[in-house]
Amino acid sequence: MQLSKRLSAVAEFVTPGGCLVDVGTDHGYVPIALLEQKKISSAIAMDVNRGPLERAREHIAQYNMGDYIETRLSDGLHALRAGEGDSLLIAGMGGGLTVRILSEGEADTVLIAGMGGMLMKRILEGGGHCLSSVGELILQPQSEIHLVRKFLAEHGYQITDEDIVLEDGKYYPILRAVPGEKENLKAEELFYGPRLLEKENPVLREYLLKQQEQNQTLIRQLSDHSSEKAAQRLWELKEKEAVLESALARFHTM
Repeated sequence: MQLSKRLSAVAEFVTPGGCLVDVGTDHGYVPIALLEQKKISSAIAMDVNRGPLERAREHIAQYNMGDYIETRLSDGLHALRAGEGDSLLIAGMGGGLTVRILSEGEADTVLIAGMGGMLMKRILEGGGHCLSSVGELILQPQSEIHLVRKFLAEHGYQITDEDIVLEDGKYYPILRAVPGEKENLKAEELFYGPRLLEKENPVLREYLLKQQEQNQTLIRQLSDHSSEKAAQRLWELKEKEAVLESALARFHTM
């Protein structure tokens, strides 16, 4: 199974040896690829829609992996049972080196990839019945990633690793989180990633510079407008500019 650049980066973050729960599995590509690589022992592929889940079942059958990958119709994590497995993967819904092996939940890793940050936050909020027994979360939000990082910080998760990949002109941030001590994140870390900034990730720097160029263009365009709506938007853009400047200041080579 050949994964896209984005999904390959997501799969890289999964700690070997456990059971993977793929939330919003779509075609089931990630669990199939990880089983081919013998990186996981089993998987549960879940999706809220019957169509994608049926496509996943077809691919699972095509690769003769029906004994190792279970499929479930599920709104988020609702169909994941507590008290029977090991770890949890979330990406779209990665690898950190902290390993925590659990023996009570269904999942070791929960993966959520390819969905918006607001939806991902809602899924995590609805997973209280099972997340306490999950070892790790692998998350790949498509938007509003600051909401996901804020949720993790407020609910006892530590972000252990992050990556960002460029594919087909789009930037995809990926993170791995495990239960840990509360981390107080600054504004630039919420929006652009504490571990990415620590590593001075070159793809993140490229993204920041493009964001800054676009933001400054909008500021110039709005500076000549005097309406209340324009003034509010200008204030928001200047706030974003300050956060971008703080993020770029973390890079020693400009």
